[in-house]
Amino acid sequence: MSCTAPEATGLDPDVLRDQLFEVWNRKDMQTLHLVALQGFSKLSEPLEALLTVLESCIGKQKGRSHTLGYQILVEFKLWMKEHPQVTMSSLSEQQALKLQRRALSLLTDAHPTILDSLINIYHLSSMDPAILRLHIMNLQTCCYYKEAAVLCIKMKLQKEVIMEQICIPLILQDKLSLAESFVTGHNQLEQQLVTLLDSWCHPSFSLEEIIKQFPHISLSKHCMNQIQPKLLIKHILRLVEKFNIDKGLCPNALHNRRLSSLRYLMYKRFVEKGMTEENWSDHVQYVVADDLELQLCLVEMLVKYSSLQKAAQWSLRYKIPRNQLPYRVWKTQQSLPPDLQEIGLSGSPQTAEWVPSPSHCQKFYQVPLTRGKVHFVDTAEALQRCQKIVLKEGGIVGVDMEWQPTFGCISTQQVALIQLAVSDQVFLLDLCANGFCQHPDTVSFIRSFFSDRNVLKLGYGMTGDLKSLVVTWHQFIEEPLKMQGVLDLLSVHQKIQSSKVDRTQNGPKEVLVGESSAEKGLSLLVQQVLGKPLDKTEQMSNWEKRPLRLSQIRYAVADAYCLLDVYSVLSSKTAYFGLPDDLHSIISSQSEKRGEKKQKEKQAKQKIPTLGQEEFQGAERVSPPHSDTENSMLCGKKPSEDNDPLPPQQLRVVCDNMLQGLGRYLRCLGVDVVMLENTDDHRVAAKLAQAEDRVILTCGQPFQSLRSQVAEGRCLSLDCSEKARDQAIRVLKHFNVQPTPCDIFSRCQACNSDQYVAVPREDMAKMLKEKGFLLDQANIDYKEQRSHQWEEEKLGDISTPIVTPALPRYALQCRWAPLSELDPDTLTFPGGAPIQLHTVHLSLLLKISLFYVCTRCGKVFWEGSHFSRVLSMFQEVLKITDEDAVPVKAAELN
Repeated sequence: MSCTAPEATGLDPDVLRDQLFEVWNRKDMQTLHLVALQGFSKLSEPLEALLTVLESCIGKQKGRSHTLGYQILVEFKLWMKEHPQVTMSSLSEQQALKLQRRALSLLTDAHPTILDSLINIYHLSSMDPAILRLHIMNLQTCCYYKEAAVLCIKMKLQKEVIMEQICIPLILQDKLSLAESFVTGHNQLEQQLVTLLDSWCHPSFSLEEIIKQFPHISLSKHCMNQIQPKLLIKHILRLVEKFNIDKGLCPNALHNRRLSSLRYLMYKRFVEKGMTEENWSDHVQYVVADDLELQLCLVEMLVKYSSLQKAAQWSLRYKIPRNQLPYRVWKTQQSLPPDLQEIGLSGSPQTAEWVPSPSHCQKFYQVPLTRGKVHFVDTAEALQRCQKIVLKEGGIVGVDMEWQPTFGCISTQQVALIQLAVSDQVFLLDLCANGFCQHPDTVSFIRSFFSDRNVLKLGYGMTGDLKSLVVTWHQFIEEPLKMQGVLDLLSVHQKIQSSKVDRTQNGPKEVLVGESSAEKGLSLLVQQVLGKPLDKTEQMSNWEKRPLRLSQIRYAVADAYCLLDVYSVLSSKTAYFGLPDDLHSIISSQSEKRGEKKQKEKQAKQKIPTLGQEEFQGAERVSPPHSDTENSMLCGKKPSEDNDPLPPQQLRVVCDNMLQGLGRYLRCLGVDVVMLENTDDHRVAAKLAQAEDRVILTCGQPFQSLRSQVAEGRCLSLDCSEKARDQAIRVLKHFNVQPTPCDIFSRCQACNSDQYVAVPREDMAKMLKEKGFLLDQANIDYKEQRSHQWEEEKLGDISTPIVTPALPRYALQCRWAPLSELDPDTLTFPGGAPIQLHTVHLSLLLKISLFYVCTRCGKVFWEGSHFSRVLSMFQEVLKITDEDAVPVKAAELN
């Protein structure tokens, strides 16, 4: 039985396709709607004809979700609502299966927005799982791992395939997020993914052995750098928390994280000397625990950083066997007198003085309260006394919280102590006291306190505090806290930092914003406003250990009380600090700006396709440049404006690993850019700058140390809060660099090389076939012939023109190697890089006449529409002639 509409007259699908293409090119959506609805009603077999039309126009247009194929599907679904008799159930089983197979083949090359429509219209979820599994296997054979994973997720077939065969290629191609989506909701698969990633953190893990299992995958340097323990551990611990998985499944990740924490503790205590002996000892015991390997590492590190005596003492504490100790440590053990064989801790809470030394008072901020004004709250009765004072109408309360540092093993920890400061006293809510934390009165007080609009709560960076509150009281997940009457001074601090008010003539040096300082966060704000920083020595204390030391109590009190003093000064000197009269308006204005920004970004996405990750790897999505171009954060000697404009090829820079997005944009415009990897030390930038005569681009604290290692003006600091696109414009204007449209894409976006080789379609098809990427050459030749016939006869003025085999416009700005340099057997260049054939999909081969391959990394480029978007983004710094005004084609990143 056929699914024929009542008014069917047998319209040829090719005719309907021509009509739709013509209207689509005119961008007349209203007419397209009418043509589609009328045309569908005239088809003798609508479901079959729809596939015929889609097979001619469907295809991936990266970064574009709104394509002709998508629009046709939208119109067809609307038409089906008016013709309920047109369904797959009206077809015979054989007819339905035939259409389903055709629809299934379209999924491979369809944009994700089209998948759901095809699945729903052709009931693909009802297909025999064996057929779907075979199709997925074919996708894997052709190296379409992403498409195979997406199809599995859409069809809920995750348990029907082998997780490793899907997820490992995705991880190798830096698509861990897709692998994560693949296993989400399936507990066993979630555990398998975590276990797999953890096995890659073992010292004996060999990436080369994994790559051998997938010989057709060509990995870029970026992808290789993502598969290292440091980055993998972050993902593992994140997934453990997200999936609520037993940490016992990731022993390697935990061991590596604890080992890194141990190294950090050694540096903090013995090199930086920023941690007390008591704090260091507490944390070492937490980190090392009962791991014998870590205990041995501790002993070895103590020999290096401290002394043989301390190493011997700790080896005795952990009772490490003699045969596993270094000989010198064991020998020192034997010579220790009994009174030194145990590690003693100094600084008992009772022996210290509340008032610190005069030198400490002179250097750090001090709370103007006596010890008797600090109250521990650990019972219901004490909480009632606290509540009467803290919840007074019109009151102002400084709020801070402390929790046990976990050194990254747990992202969010339960709160151990809450400090509430009022003008004449401070209350310390001891959540570690037995039964106090979960007492109903305690939970009720927390709710009342944060929701009381008549009490002003002052905090600094309260987002982290609120996350820890939710971890401490799960009741706040089901019924979230109502936050009213809260002022986060972090927002006020950010406003001060961005203020243009010059205070150099009126205030002490300590309050100058932007001065180089070792302080940061709240301590920096206190220094800028009150003249002295906070003493952060006890910040990384064991806040769950009782009793607290007096130095810990003093630190906790200062962290909360200083907020009152800062607020008092800022409120009385708003103009002096460049703030509005009403400090509370800063929060609302910022919220409004964020809302406006999101709305603008949403509108921009509807008008112009943004740069997808595949098109511009690592690039940030950018907004229009600031109108105030004078507000530059560049620090360094600016070249004279009298100098001639500099071509981008003559600007050689090295970008710190915090500015990789900036580096990619500069590279896109032809600048010679070297970018540090995530694991590189900042000092590498100085070495590269000295060896290769490059300018260092950095931001934040590294600027202070880097600029001293290079000549004046050879190290520039940028504002990290700016978008990469705006940073790039600032750099170009600073150096008076004027790129032209011919400079765009003159360098490889992946490796910075400026040498390419041109590969005609015929040669590319031959190489793909030789390496097994094209399994049926005869079928491809037929499709290619049909595709070209369609392009020549039907497309006419389609928005993406057919590319002719001519070199791109940036040909004069880069070097071109002959194709003969490519090894015909291995398909590698003289430097050893293979052509990344896996990125050339069938749909591209049918449309592109000439490919351009980087001879250094093997990345494949082709002509597309990306050029016009880059031209639009950087038009204010591009030197455009009359010839450049003519629309041209340019390299599209795959």
